[in-house]
Amino acid sequence: MSAKNTDLSREPAPDQAEHNAFFPSPYSLSQYTAPKTDYDGTDYSNRYSGGKWKVLMIGTDERYLIMKNGKMFSTGNHPVETLVPMLHIDKAGFEIDVATVSGNPVKFEMWAMPREDHAVRAAYEKYLPQFKEPKRLSHVIEQSLGANSQYIAVLVPGGHGALTGGISDSREMKTVLEWAIDNDKHIITLCHGPACLLAAGVGSSKESYIFNGYEICVFPDALDEGANIEIGYIPGHLRWLLAESLEKLGVKVMNDNMTGAVHQDRRLLTGDSPLASNALGKLAAGALLKEFGN
Repeated sequence: MSAKNTDLSREPAPDQAEHNAFFPSPYSLSQYTAPKTDYDGTDYSNRYSGGKWKVLMIGTDERYLIMKNGKMFSTGNHPVETLVPMLHIDKAGFEIDVATVSGNPVKFEMWAMPREDHAVRAAYEKYLPQFKEPKRLSHVIEQSLGANSQYIAVLVPGGHGALTGGISDSREMKTVLEWAIDNDKHIITLCHGPACLLAAGVGSSKESYIFNGYEICVFPDALDEGANIEIGYIPGHLRWLLAESLEKLGVKVMNDNMTGAVHQDRRLLTGDSPLASNALGKLAAGALLKEFGN
């Protein structure tokens, strides 16, 4: 760690667009972001070219996450966690449709955009029209889900925006997850994205919860309760903890730290953090191509 980084402020930075809202501190960004990712441009020899099968990416449409102290974290989807898995799926030959619960634009943590990573920036530009005008999830359910759907997988990226409630307690999200399980579709999610799995518990008991007994990787609660506050990444304690909430429903969390770990349990593919983005993208592309590759 350089002396220059040590001298950076650990106070969360005010977001002038909203009262009592904050971006991560300059110091935390020096520790948690980088100008390039580890995306390695993997080529897929059995790339799908049939033009039919698609992946549904469900993004967060809310930027502000209210903390216990009343402050708001200015968040959204993490661009690396979103775009690197999308790059692998895209390069494997599958089309991607973007949706949000409301149909409002996908919100991004633009402060985490790897601005010198040309592949990631190109993916952002390619899908920007969909990020700005995504499908409304209820319309996707009505028009495009069913036994003969073109969708073969659901991707839910991370970023603290997944905790805002639009995804974690959405009945539309619950419907999509139940459809995915009932129709043997893959579910791909990482970091805070597994908050989507909580939606499957809305109105359900632990005994009937469809992910009871599943093993996953997820962002560690210990970091959100400790280091993320200490270095000013978030402006206070979260109102609830993700891994703890999933464990109460019978989910088995495989990790207690952030190493870039990924895990597959049946058709649920998970990763622990932005560090897992490239590995999860490869895991997802490989799993899809095993069934649908040329």
